[in-house]
Amino acid sequence: MSGLRRRLRVSAVLLTATALFAAGCGGGGSDKSSANAGGLEKTELNIGMLPLPETAPIQIAIDKGFFKAEGLTVTKPTIIAGGAAGMADLLSGKLDVMHSNYVSAITTAATGVGKIKVVGEAWTAKPGNFALMVKKGSPIKSVADFKGKTVAVNTFKNVAELAMLSLLKTNGLTPEDVTFKEMPFPQMQGGLATNQMDVAFMPEPFYQTAASKDGAVLVAEPFAGPTADFPIAGYLVTEDFAKKNPKTVAAFQRALVKATEVAISNSAEVEAALPKYTKIDRATAELMVLGGFSTTVNATRLQRVADLMTDFKYLPSKFDASSMIYSGSAS
Repeated sequence: MSGLRRRLRVSAVLLTATALFAAGCGGGGSDKSSANAGGLEKTELNIGMLPLPETAPIQIAIDKGFFKAEGLTVTKPTIIAGGAAGMADLLSGKLDVMHSNYVSAITTAATGVGKIKVVGEAWTAKPGNFALMVKKGSPIKSVADFKGKTVAVNTFKNVAELAMLSLLKTNGLTPEDVTFKEMPFPQMQGGLATNQMDVAFMPEPFYQTAASKDGAVLVAEPFAGPTADFPIAGYLVTEDFAKKNPKTVAAFQRALVKATEVAISNSAEVEAALPKYTKIDRATAELMVLGGFSTTVNATRLQRVADLMTDFKYLPSKFDASSMIYSGSAS
């Protein structure tokens, strides 16, 4: 009997060792995106973003190794042409994470086009981040002078136009008092110079360049009064992706927060990052105000966007923006 017990114990040890060895080798055939020391469901992330200053933390996280430290591989972000194309890629699964303005994100969620979650904030409007510019010598001196004028925005029915509608209302004007013209930000400087519009809604560094090269004049800041500290954009995933990859989402959040804290505390890091994914050179970057980075998604703040969209008929009825915020934690 004692010999039998010894043989059983030896067999058990061998079986245990074999199991441990198999586990250590990854089981021979599991996907590399699901097998890693941190237990992440997916390690390779495709992040889509616009080449804007607000996405600098993504480049910083790559450069500083914050993604790598979390077990994530993000070799190079995917530069997207715009919100519509990017949203289609996010919903189809071509992108895992997408940087998007909140107006597009809320429209997608509120109209039932897609179920998405906000997993991080990118940018909140601060003084100096955006400007309403007019041509040198223009008779327009204030928002009150906008009546009957043409105002250029980068995209119809989006953040810029929404902010303008709020500003017009604050100054006693109506949407019918101006004509909106759609034009990409990089083309607005030339548009002002050639009288294609009277007023241009421009972010940095475009308005600084227009001022220094053409003498364009800042008439007003678009995000003021009711839209002061207005949340502009965040990072999105689909609800399905969040459910299937909670550890991966949490890892992304932790890396993003670390990188955003660097961006907030050291503008030189942002200035160094910008030329790597935008056409903004270091010299121009040093002239920018920046400062709109945020590490938290605030439900009350996000609701301001949804409520303003309802006020100006972007949405047919009130929408609870808090339903979009991912309930996981970056801790």
